[in-house]
Amino acid sequence: MTPALQVRNMSKTFGGVQAIADVSFAVAPGTVTALIGPNGAGKTTLFNLITNLQPATGGTVELFGQPIGALTAEAIAGLGLIRAFQTARVFPGMTVVENVAVGAHRLMQTPGWRQMLATPGARREERAIRERAELLLDIAGLFDMRNRAATELPMGAQKLLEVIRALMAAPKLLLLDEPAAGLNDTETAELSAMLSAIRDRGITLLVVEHNMSLVMGLADQIVVLDAGRTVAIGPPAEIRRNRAVIEAYVGREDA
Repeated sequence: MTPALQVRNMSKTFGGVQAIADVSFAVAPGTVTALIGPNGAGKTTLFNLITNLQPATGGTVELFGQPIGALTAEAIAGLGLIRAFQTARVFPGMTVVENVAVGAHRLMQTPGWRQMLATPGARREERAIRERAELLLDIAGLFDMRNRAATELPMGAQKLLEVIRALMAAPKLLLLDEPAAGLNDTETAELSAMLSAIRDRGITLLVVEHNMSLVMGLADQIVVLDAGRTVAIGPPAEIRRNRAVIEAYVGREDA
């Protein structure tokens, strides 16, 4: 089976400092892979290299067998790789449902001039997008907040909103950078349930996360980085027992 994502020998140097060094791993379709490691391990930098927000010094990335290293971020999104960022980003002056609907922008078929004139076809497409946005908000438990200003939502709700907006873009592979950061236990449980539901719908997930309870309960595979290098790759039960992981991650956290 062709991997959803294949990273080979990825490296990145900043002014002589090796931020990412020869990192390789594969993500199977329809699974959740968690990318973990201490602060400064290079997790977000690796995300930036995968999505071409930063150029790699070396290595290759393939999305469902297609090389994407020379593509723009927009072209990569067009192939189905969608990313949500670490800090929740909502558009001020827009409601919750409007923020979610923005995620479907790249999928709209109606030309811009028809949207401006509000032609019948444009209105039908806008209604369909709003209905889908409201459905996702309902699944996430945010339906009652749909007409509120997005900036008024608590941080936990804004983080869920970020994930929902990414889903509106119809991803095949969804990258999430610390989606549980700033969430309480209840919100984290809700996030875990949502991510499990996303996987069950056949969407592949690559998640950077520090919440080990979430990672161990959700991930099918865990990739551990330390100082930009791969320490271990394996299922949660194996990673939990790995001495190198304990020393690089848990031991450093305890210290």
